Amino acid sequence: MEYLAGFKEYLDENYERFALDKASAHGTWHVFHLHGKRILPARVIDNQTYEATLEDEQGNRHPVHKTEIKFFHSLEEALDIAEKLKIDHKVRSLGLESIYSTKDRNFIKNKTLYPLMLDREVLFITLLEGEILRGVIQAFNRYEIQLSLKSGLPVILLRHALFDVRNKKGRNFLKSVQDKKKDWKKSQYYVTAQ
Repeated sequence: MEYLAGFKEYLDENYERFALDKASAHGTWHVFHLHGKRILPARVIDNQTYEATLEDEQGNRHPVHKTEIKFFHSLEEALDIAEKLKIDHKVRSLGLESIYSTKDRNFIKNKTLYPLMLDREVLFITLLEGEILRGVIQAFNRYEIQLSLKSGLPVILLRHALFDVRNKKGRNFLKSVQDKKKDWKKSQYYVTAQ
């Protein structure tokens, strides 16, 4: 038998716990980074399966398909987080849009994320519109990755917005590469038992 120690328990506890649900329940203000390079300070006033309704500071309502959301973070830390964002201009010039079809997304496996989270591996995550976030995974669930940027600034990435995920050495962690490399099998958490 082969498995990642603690992996099933982690998924059982966290896989259906979404930061977007929490933001909706608490009515807290966030900054939403949307496709089309749109940035919207807002709160979630309705959260359905595929769509969220965001309300801005003027009381205007913005129904948004969730695939339009790339990432979000607290309003209070917006300036600090903006300073940490970098742009890959080559990726940005591709003019990529949100990917609705799940089979066409740049997928990262849960069993890849889990050891990276436990090891606090510094990652460079590039999104479809070229934003690069450098940080450490704090948590992940079915749809989101919680990343801690430098100085512990928390950002919630939507997994459908991923373009690329690499470490400092340039190791690629997307499913397309990891189906062959299987780095999770090389982690200290990987158990083989007879």
